[in-house]
Formats: sequence, structure tokens, C-alpha cells
Amino acid sequence: MIIKRMRPLSVLAAAALLLSGCAFSGGSSRENSDALTWGTWGGCGRYAGFLELLEETYPEIELEFNSYMGGNATGYSWAQMRADDIPDIFITSQILDGELAKERLADLSGYPFVNDLSTSILDQVSIDGGIYLLPAGNSMYGIYYNKTLMEEHHWEVPSDFAELESLCGEIREAGLIPGVVGTQLTGGPFSTVFNLAKTDWLTTPEGVKWEQDFLAGNAAAEGRWEETMEYVGRYMDIGMFHTDPEDRNNPQILLDWLGNRRAVFCTMVQTVNITELPDTGDKLGMMPFISRDGSKNVYMYSPAFYFGISSRLTEPGNEEKLENAIKIMSLLCSPEGQAAFSSESAPCVISALNSANPPEDSLIYDAAAAMKEGRAFQMTYAGWEYVLADMGQAYKEWFRGENGMDGEKCIARMDELLQHWLDSSEELYFCESTADFTLEETAKLLGKALGSAVGADAVMVPIGEFHEGGVELRGGVTGKLYEGRINVDVAAGICPGVDGAYALMKMTGVQARELEKAGFDAAGDGNPFPYMLVTKGDADLEDDTIYTIAFFMEGYTEETAGKYGAEVCTGSLRDFLRTWLEEQKKVSPEGNPWE
Repeated sequence: MIIKRMRPLSVLAAAALLLSGCAFSGGSSRENSDALTWGTWGGCGRYAGFLELLEETYPEIELEFNSYMGGNATGYSWAQMRADDIPDIFITSQILDGELAKERLADLSGYPFVNDLSTSILDQVSIDGGIYLLPAGNSMYGIYYNKTLMEEHHWEVPSDFAELESLCGEIREAGLIPGVVGTQLTGGPFSTVFNLAKTDWLTTPEGVKWEQDFLAGNAAAEGRWEETMEYVGRYMDIGMFHTDPEDRNNPQILLDWLGNRRAVFCTMVQTVNITELPDTGDKLGMMPFISRDGSKNVYMYSPAFYFGISSRLTEPGNEEKLENAIKIMSLLCSPEGQAAFSSESAPCVISALNSANPPEDSLIYDAAAAMKEGRAFQMTYAGWEYVLADMGQAYKEWFRGENGMDGEKCIARMDELLQHWLDSSEELYFCESTADFTLEETAKLLGKALGSAVGADAVMVPIGEFHEGGVELRGGVTGKLYEGRINVDVAAGICPGVDGAYALMKMTGVQARELEKAGFDAAGDGNPFPYMLVTKGDADLEDDTIYTIAFFMEGYTEETAGKYGAEVCTGSLRDFLRTWLEEQKKVSPEGNPWE
């Protein structure tokens, strides 16, 4: 695959990256280029502000883009890490494997710009004393409330649970619901319970050790979580966790219950893009999760991105690249660099720097203070991925009064789920890749899976590549399959970012080859993405024979659909791929014929 280089990145190009997709195929281009490879992790547009700042500050730095637009960005970034195939500038959203980060990334702890980060953040990203990934754009999470309504009733933000309990009583006397909690996605109830645990023991050294032991199967929730569940129950008793009968999404809950003055508080895992509720003009506020005695009222945060530098840049011969990469990290740790990841439409995003000082009337003023004081903790995710949703479902049933669930049963469910996952973790892997695949080989594999599932004669697969001023390729292949065992996350990582449908079209062999040669002009700008025609049995299509050709969702133009009578069908490529991989047991770039 040809890699197009940007030398240097112009302001116009940075703006165009808002709609741009990029792909990097690895290999010798890294050795032959002076440019730094940059993993855009979900599209260049998410970094357009920072890239523009980088161009203005260091116009001499050259970049090549490795954009991923598949179905599991976090998982894929760590798949690249395991395969030692990361770009020079590595970007992810979670630190999933600290030991692997130490092996693959450069230690930045000795550089002075690291000291500009908040001490509490440095403590949380430190891995055995080293700093390998730097955060940008911390999203803050707390409990939202209708600030205007509170002020009209002369209600103060509570400082401990006794004050919260008393306030909730006054709220009920005023004919209002104290608080609602988002439960549509079970990650919300999971985070709600864990965040309350963080107001007490879960963030202590003992709590951190328990978490590590529990996830390893060496500790139990029973005997440890009883006080937390009792405290969650007290929040429920005072009316803080009222659930929405329609189980709507978090934005709808906030706008309805707080916006229409039906409730005062809203607990949800969601950053907002407003500071005023639109229908009433009421101001929105954010308060911490309140601890029992008020000594540990805490906020949660989640970095939008983590940035790191490949350790290969520390090897002899890469001195200039390392120098340029360090310039990028230094800029990232500057006020201007952190500000590039926030905007007026992101009022919950805060800089990771000690110097962060939002206005006193801002939504996250108190959260910023909490960050400096060590009263802000990272949202729980890493290590809990396989049990998080099911644990959240148990908490959701408790909140909603369903299936007889209570705190004690939630604890038992936690132990059951973790043990089941540990016992069946090997079963989660349903196939094995015997070698690393190229992007084209991965595309062929997905073509075989779709074609065999839907009874097509061939599949037309779009493949990602970098387009200056182009579009991101959502409906194609932008991630590679690496050697190793395959589970749901790995399979999702190589699938497109859109799913749920495919199309069947009728065309002759000549027409199919002509379309493959023309490519997929997703933007209608005359700059198409490559197509790969994958045929059953690797057969050569006869010129005048009419064949059934399958296409990915969003993998064809309206013109193509009209010309060849597209029949759009419901069906998940991810499901098709899993079924096919389970049947194959093992896959290799040259094997697994589609007969």
C-alpha cells in the first residue's frame, strides 16, 4: 500500500483532517522516512486543534499518519502494542497493560515537562516509577445538578452525607425527585457503585491491592463490599437514584428530569456540551460524589487520550526522530497543547496541568481543585472489561427493584461473574492467527467471512489509506490481524466501525473488475479508496457471467447502488466473522480457502 506523506502539515490540511481518514501499513517505510508516524486512533479530526498548533510551533516536524477507524480502537491500539507494530507517536484511551507499556514505550519521567502535570495524575499514570503515557483532555465526572433551582430554594451543595440526606428531604417536601441515575447502559450503574466505593476504601492502598487480587482470582467481593453496598442503599433510600421508567439515554434523562425541573440531581457517566438547560435557561452545576463524613468527596476523570513514544526511537540512529517526538510531548504538556483538546462545547474537559485554573463560575471549577488536591480518581475500566457490563446489570436491577436484587445479592453476583470469567477465559478465544496479516490480507479474510455467510460469489472490500482532504473510511478495513489467539475484542478490532447491514448487487465479471479498478469514491471527490475483489475459490470471474457481489455497510456509493440494484440486508459482519473464525479454528494469510 502506498503511504502518502504530509510535509509539513498545513493549517488548511489540519482543518480538512476533521473529515480525513489515514492508514499506515508498516514495514520499510519507517526506516526510509524522516517523518514520525502518528497513530491517530479513530481519525485525524479528533486531533485537528493540536495538529494545527504543532504545525505553528514546529513546522519542521514531518508526520505520516496511521489512522484506525475500526470497531475497537482501544483494543486495537493494544493489539498493535503486543505485536510491536505501534507508530512512533502512540495514542490510546486506556492503560490496559502497564508491563507492556514499559517494554514498548519510552520512559518520559526524566523530562522536565512531565513536572507540569498534576501530581495526582502523575501518581496514577506512574508504572514502577516510570512515566510512559501522558494524558490529554481529562473529562471530569461528578453528579450534575440544577444550579438555578438550588439557588431559588436557597439550597446549598452538601458537604457530607448527613447534609445530603437532609437536603433530599427538603427536595421531596417541595414535590420534586431528589435525583435520577442513568441506567440504559449498564456501565452507568457499574460506575455509580464503584464511584461511591472510591469515597471510602477503594482508592486506599488496601483497596488497590484488593482490586488487583480480585481480578487475579485471589480475593472475593464478599467480606469487602458490604459497607459500600449499605452506603449505596442509603443513597437509594434518600431518593438519589431514581430510575427513568423509559430507560432513556443519559442526555435525554438530563434534559427531561433536570431541564423540566422534575429532579435536582442527575448521576450519569456522560460529559455534557452545555452549561445551561435549553428550555428554561437554568444553569447546570456539578458536585462530587459525597462521602459519609465529607472527608473524601471525590470526582472521577477519564483522559480523552494518552500519548506515548515508541521505545525504538531511543535506539541509535533515531536521535533526530526522538528529538522531534520529545518536542511533541513537550507541546502536549504545555497550556496551549492541553487547551487544544478542549473547547466551549466541552465544558467538562480540563487540562492535566498543575496550572489549570478554570473560572470560578465554570462547571468544573471544584473538580479542577479536586484534581490538584488528589480528590479525583480515574474511572474504573482497565481489567474489568469482561465483567463490567454484567456487574452493572446486577446493580441496575437493584436500582430498578427488579428480580429481587439487593446489595447482598450484588456482592454474590460480583464473585460469580469474576469466577466464571476466570474459569472460562480460555473459552473466550475461538480461533488463532498463526502469523501477522497485512492490511490487504486482513481485507481478504473479512471478504471470505462475509461472502461465505451470505452466499455471494465475491465480495468488494474497501481498504484504508491516507487521503489529504479526504474522508475517513468507516465502512472498510483499517486494522490488521496479528498473530495470536482471537476473541471478540480482537475480531471487532479488524472490523469496520459501522455494522449491522450489508448489500448484495448483481454485475458481470467485467463490471466487477472495472469497479475494483475504479475504487470506492466515498467523498465523491475523485480520490477513491482502493477496493479488493475477493472471489469464492479465488476464481477468475467470467466477463459476461452475472455474479452476486456482497458489499460492506457504507462500503459503496449511491451511484454504484443504483447502477447494480443494491439489495440492502440486515446482518452483522462481526457476527459473520466470529462464526467463520470459529469454524476455521486457525487462520493464516495463505490458508483458509473460501470454497
